Amino acid sequence: MKNAVIIFTRIPVPGKTKTRMMPYLTGRACASLHTCFLKDICRECEKAGYDIFVYYAPEGEKSTLVSILGADKTYRKQEGEGLGERMLSALREVLAEGYDACLLTGTDVPELDAEILTTAVSKLRTKDIVFGPTIDGGYYLVGMKKSHAEAFTGQTYGHGSVLQNTVSHLREKGRSVGYVRTLQDMDEPADLRDYRGRMKRNAGLRAKATGQYLMRNVKISIIIPVYNEEKTVGHMMGQLSPLKSRCEIIFVDGQSSDRTRTIIGDEYKVIESPKGRAVQMNAGAAESTGDVLLFLHCDSELPSRPLEEIRYVMRKNRAGCFGIGFHSMNFFMFTCRLISNIRAFAGRIMFGDQGIFIERELFFEMGGFPEIPLMEDYQFSINLKTRGIAVGMTPHRIYTSDRRFPEGTASKLKVMWEMNRLRKLYRGGVPVTQLTKYYRDIR
Repeated sequence: MKNAVIIFTRIPVPGKTKTRMMPYLTGRACASLHTCFLKDICRECEKAGYDIFVYYAPEGEKSTLVSILGADKTYRKQEGEGLGERMLSALREVLAEGYDACLLTGTDVPELDAEILTTAVSKLRTKDIVFGPTIDGGYYLVGMKKSHAEAFTGQTYGHGSVLQNTVSHLREKGRSVGYVRTLQDMDEPADLRDYRGRMKRNAGLRAKATGQYLMRNVKISIIIPVYNEEKTVGHMMGQLSPLKSRCEIIFVDGQSSDRTRTIIGDEYKVIESPKGRAVQMNAGAAESTGDVLLFLHCDSELPSRPLEEIRYVMRKNRAGCFGIGFHSMNFFMFTCRLISNIRAFAGRIMFGDQGIFIERELFFEMGGFPEIPLMEDYQFSINLKTRGIAVGMTPHRIYTSDRRFPEGTASKLKVMWEMNRLRKLYRGGVPVTQLTKYYRDIR
């Protein structure tokens, strides 16, 4: 059989395509995402071995599409008033060139694969028309052996009954209908989050151009709780300066009584909340917009490419942290580093000074950090572990201050022993309010 597939598309022009993704994505990012969709869909059409026709809306330059899809495709402008009329015109035109079957697909479903295309053609041996349904009630693919105007005449688009109305009308006309696999089209930011979730379980999706783009461009919000941090906040701001245009940064001030707010000034977004690390981090999360939330202590020192490290870990995980290190050469600080990293890697217990990061959706599903005066990070990790959430660890360390450890080897050892004792008491059910009597806030 001689088969063809039509890719029905806009030209990816910034501000003219995937506009429902804005302002979550910039116009330029929307065009880049659309470009990835085109590449993925075209690659699957090529695998199926069908002749490829690209019908494009007139806005933009055809050369843009040719540079993306290659010069070996047939390019034509869409003709007609509405969407239905344009699709019918394209199918009629291609079928008139002697093809036994023709499929038409849009570019909002980058999970389309060659198997779906070949199955659609196979179903056309016994059905008049075949559809690829979308989760929202529309369809991403329609196939025919000859043009059926009744599939498009009088139909409206952009609502949740598109496919149902179309099929009812076709059956009234005596047409037989077949279906291929249902997929999710990518219209809104929530659809991208769903795709990222499927990527974690499917290496094939990670390998697609769309998957690669989403891994490189996942939106990260950095949330830093501060309280009387005038000695450390300037250094933190210096680290964050190169990241300002690439992520969202929120300082959450717990009503500092020193110069912390003055030092931060207007350079970064600052919100206020009652004092308490858990309360402050939850307040920052509520104000954030990122897909991944990084909770960062103000005395931490980030590795050179922190956003890339987080994105790398989050390809396969829903939560993670940095490996931890200390600049101190003291043997017991080395021991503390080793134990902390083993505990996070093998035991899935992360502490706040390791820079916990997590999917936004998962964070809010869990109710955020437990708003307790102590052990909020420890309990948060226990909650993740109870839910069976695997955590990942970055290859490079975050360095944290050893300011909570006093001078002298014996004194450091005593603090480590005390922290371990507090965790044991907490696990044993001792109220947190009682444990706070033994915890020294060094700020």
